[in-house]
Amino acid sequence: MKYDHRATESKWQKKWEEKGVFHASNESDKEKFFALIEFPYPSGAGLHVGHPRPYIGLDVVARKRRLQGYNVLYPIGWDAFGLPAENYAIKNHVHPEGITRQNIARYKSQIQSLGISFDWSREISTIDPEYYKWTQWIFLQLYKHGLAYKKEMNVNWCTSCKCVLANEEVVNGVCERCGSEVVHRVKSQWMLKITEYAQRLIDDLKLVDYPERVRTQQKNWIGRSTGAEVDFETSAGDKLTIYTTRPDTLYGATYMVISPEHPYIEKWAGKLTNMDEVREYQAQAARKSDFERTEVAKEKTGVRLQGVTAINPVTGGEIPVFISDYVLVSYGTGAIMAVPAHDDRDWDFAKKFRLPIIEVVKGGDVQEAAFTDCETGVMVNSGILDGLSVEEAKAKITGFLEEKGIGHAKVNYKLRDWVFSRQRYWGEPIPMVYCEKCGWQPIPESELPLKLPQVESYEPTDTGESPLAKMTEWVNTTCPCCGGPAKRETDTMPQWAGSSWYFLRYMDPHNDGALASKEALEYWSPVDWYNGGMEHTTLHLLYSRFWHKFLYDIGVTPTPEPYAKRTSHGMILGLNPHNFQNLTAAEQKKMLEEYGSREKAQEALREQYGEMADHPIVKMSKSLNNVVNPDGLVEEVGADTVRLYEMFIGDFEKAAPWSTAGMKGCRRLVDRYWALQENVTGSDSISPELEASFHKAIKKVGEDIETLKFNTAIATLMALINEIGQNGKGITREELRVFTLLLNPFAPHVTEEVWEACKLGGGMACEQAWPKYDEAKTKDSMIEIVVQIKGKVRSRINVPADMGKEEVIAAAKAEEKIAAELSGKDIVKEIYVPGKLVNLVTK
Repeated sequence: MKYDHRATESKWQKKWEEKGVFHASNESDKEKFFALIEFPYPSGAGLHVGHPRPYIGLDVVARKRRLQGYNVLYPIGWDAFGLPAENYAIKNHVHPEGITRQNIARYKSQIQSLGISFDWSREISTIDPEYYKWTQWIFLQLYKHGLAYKKEMNVNWCTSCKCVLANEEVVNGVCERCGSEVVHRVKSQWMLKITEYAQRLIDDLKLVDYPERVRTQQKNWIGRSTGAEVDFETSAGDKLTIYTTRPDTLYGATYMVISPEHPYIEKWAGKLTNMDEVREYQAQAARKSDFERTEVAKEKTGVRLQGVTAINPVTGGEIPVFISDYVLVSYGTGAIMAVPAHDDRDWDFAKKFRLPIIEVVKGGDVQEAAFTDCETGVMVNSGILDGLSVEEAKAKITGFLEEKGIGHAKVNYKLRDWVFSRQRYWGEPIPMVYCEKCGWQPIPESELPLKLPQVESYEPTDTGESPLAKMTEWVNTTCPCCGGPAKRETDTMPQWAGSSWYFLRYMDPHNDGALASKEALEYWSPVDWYNGGMEHTTLHLLYSRFWHKFLYDIGVTPTPEPYAKRTSHGMILGLNPHNFQNLTAAEQKKMLEEYGSREKAQEALREQYGEMADHPIVKMSKSLNNVVNPDGLVEEVGADTVRLYEMFIGDFEKAAPWSTAGMKGCRRLVDRYWALQENVTGSDSISPELEASFHKAIKKVGEDIETLKFNTAIATLMALINEIGQNGKGITREELRVFTLLLNPFAPHVTEEVWEACKLGGGMACEQAWPKYDEAKTKDSMIEIVVQIKGKVRSRINVPADMGKEEVIAAAKAEEKIAAELSGKDIVKEIYVPGKLVNLVTK
């Protein structure tokens, strides 16, 4: 009887939802398990085969946990605000809400077709007013506690999206979302004080189970450093305060550099005799991204401020002040002291502008290269520090600065406050109004949600204002403080807002009176296992930890960290259509005729498409037309086969190339399993010949699921079904029952059908108990030992697993081939690696 996956899969998906078997309960005496995936952004392109990989992976874990008796919450929702939908709406003259809800329906249908055990009764969407009411409520709490503020500042401006970007959204100098140029503009922005939590965001990493690479990325992004703030007097009468991690090198500071945006430039405008040159340089710097400005390898540029100089506070010497784009106003104080003898960047700058270079840490030759590695050594040319080690000098100079009142010890962070405004329509309205008399005022919580108005045009304005600014009827309101006229904030929140707390809403998604009840928060917190992409380590993961800690501080959440465990998955890769080996036969033939050889043809592709053309396998992308849609695969070979292949394709935590042909082996496993029911015997026990294999498989599959080694778990099941076939006695009911439960998390539809057809137990397969194993029965009674002579393999012997060292060596010597080779030779050394090998060293 051939397996009909189409009828079977739709049947069980319907039954699961009708019975609500995957619906978690907030009132349960079971131990809870909260599994979470990063909720998807529903784009118009729909899912490709790379998207479900994390959903299926954590679904396998969630299904196993249910079989182990846990009350499992595995929810799903939609991160539905953001620029892609708005840009699509602008281009196609449709409302972003309509296209977003259409995309959600398509995503939902695709996900459900894969049989993922999401609790659809808790489905949420960030664009629903009943959801973003609580996003707005959290913002108001941040404002009331001094963690949200408005500031005129230099910001990243995307020239295409026409909105402000956070530093984290600028990648390699371009917009992370659209790839367009990012320039600097001065704008009034809502900011969130994530920097207030910088140290806790580092310290509390010890409370969680995160991969080391995730911890490292978070720590590096926060960028904690220790040093000192030092005041430099200037001829203008103002003090220039700098932050340095190397106060011990103060005697080597021969010039200063301030950012082109530093406020002192305007203050000193009347004193500077080269202001036209300064203005021209400021304009050039504004056209560069932070990435371009701080790139180490770039040529150093700058302008010396004619008319103002600084004083080195420890030497008393007069030193010049420059503006240069390699100093950012957003980092430290926007000013630096330059020690060219011990910093590559300062060295390059000093050589270009012919500035003094003074060695202050002895340990090399300053004539050709800077001493960037001067963490050790002895201080020279440093007055009171001469002869001290670097560490001794740091301590002494810091004490000296504090004693003289010209500096103090300081901990600094690279992390900047979060730019929270977006000059776009499709986002949560910021619930603030501006009154000329009362200033910025929060709207009353009773008026939440503040809903987005319907607009005719979503076009971003060239002035940088949000499209909402045109909606005067919506903008004009009354001040909640004095009752006078006021205007609403027309900027909206970034896409990161709704995703910074969504996991909390899953705990109690239909609560009108709170973002979640205290009881639900107490029961479900924290998330037990969160899987997501590495690309979100310094964006969403950092932001959501910050919001959660704030909510913990004000008594809303019961735990200081939102996620107890975090894992990451690798991408599924597709064929690169711009690589010669992936061209069609006709395309290859044409290029060979034109260019004469495969190498020259590939070189031509490289000239056209860049270095990417050299990679046969690349990230799946709609723009490359190399995405694989799961819909047709589910129709052709079934959801269970797709699920098995997604997990079998390779190490879950690493990237893996997709091969549709590779699914044949997984479909073969489904068909072979289906056929087992035709050879069921009446026995309710595991046959003696297979007992050890079954106990080993239960242990191996269970352990592999917990460590995300899904590919080896499936390989174990493939090996076990081979053994069942080789046993030649059919399959007992107990063997089929156990095999079905082990396969169920990976292939839930076919296993439910077999469970029901063979009447293997009451209820559904997904409602049973995970099989148990006997540790003693997982041990082999006999083991194979490799026998070497002088390190070369000469034979193999089988011995009892509990045999002692002397007996194993004796058995090795007695083996026929070994005995013959040892004849007449002296053994000078006997080496035994328990359970693995014997090595006999002869003269």
